[in-house]
Amino acid sequence: MSETRVHLSKTEPAAYQALDAFSKTVGQICAANGIDDRLKEIVMIHCSQLNGCAYCARIHVDRAVAAGIDADTLTQIPTWRESGVFSDRERAALELAEAFTFIADEGISDEVYDLVGGVFTEKEYAALSWACVSINAFNRVVIAGRYPVPVRATQAQA
Repeated sequence: MSETRVHLSKTEPAAYQALDAFSKTVGQICAANGIDDRLKEIVMIHCSQLNGCAYCARIHVDRAVAAGIDADTLTQIPTWRESGVFSDRERAALELAEAFTFIADEGISDEVYDLVGGVFTEKEYAALSWACVSINAFNRVVIAGRYPVPVRATQAQA
């Protein structure tokens, strides 16, 4: 098994820069359409967890903490259906995150579309959908290249 992989962001930086610019645009769309950082980061973390992307999970856990999400909430994300810590909006967003991450299975089912559409406005739904598209794209780039999980500053000092 080869440990060295093509690093897509270095080999074709223009494409990676476009993806990064897309991600920043999605962040602006989220903010402009009522999706706060807490909700956006919960979605980013869950998609990354579902895809098995430790690199992106680390990045978004750090951003979630900066957005004020506590450790208990973070640890409940993988078991959100059984957990009582998430609001109806968060639960709907997590449902949408799963549908987008596993879109090849059945697309966005009518059940998920109706559930999420009953909680979010059209603009909020679109913003969350673009957030899911963005993080799933990054997850694929990172997983394909086997990017190492970034070291935190506190870990580097230890």
